[in-house]
Amino acid sequence: MNTPTPAILVTYGSRHGATAGIAEEIADALREDGFAPAVVPAREVTDVTPYDAVVIGGSLHAGHWNHDALRCARRNAAALAERPVWFFSSGPLDTTAEQEDLAPVPGAAHAMAQVHARGHVTFGGCVTADTPGVVARVLVRSGRAGDFRNPPRIRRWAHRVAGELRAHPGPAAAPDHADA
Repeated sequence: MNTPTPAILVTYGSRHGATAGIAEEIADALREDGFAPAVVPAREVTDVTPYDAVVIGGSLHAGHWNHDALRCARRNAAALAERPVWFFSSGPLDTTAEQEDLAPVPGAAHAMAQVHARGHVTFGGCVTADTPGVVARVLVRSGRAGDFRNPPRIRRWAHRVAGELRAHPGPAAAPDHADA
């Protein structure tokens, strides 16, 4: 007897597209593991009940998690608490996220606690000359910009999510912040 493949939502709040790119990378890895994830911007997610599991990502700006991602988690909190959920953040413009386990910022940590998320990971961010905005231009001019996303690390984390989902498909296990 074949067990149906869980439906997975990968949703994200992204100001300029870097976090969206991470969400797509996660979805690609989940596809390699036999899942058929849906990738949807967090501002468009009104109902998570069609999904068996959810991955929520948010960009970091000045120590705050993306508002669209936070709102998505809040408006779907009850349904999220009934399924496996993982969080990711994107933002450091250096290799800090690869060198140490970065705890979720307070807004993300609060949302994780509300939905009993299984884990969190922070990935490096991306600001380039093509990124709009004054802050991006200042970062580019100062030499602090770059693409610090690490696709192999993102994919490894997504493969671990897939493995955990296969092993424990039900609601939340104990939270683990060191998933990367």
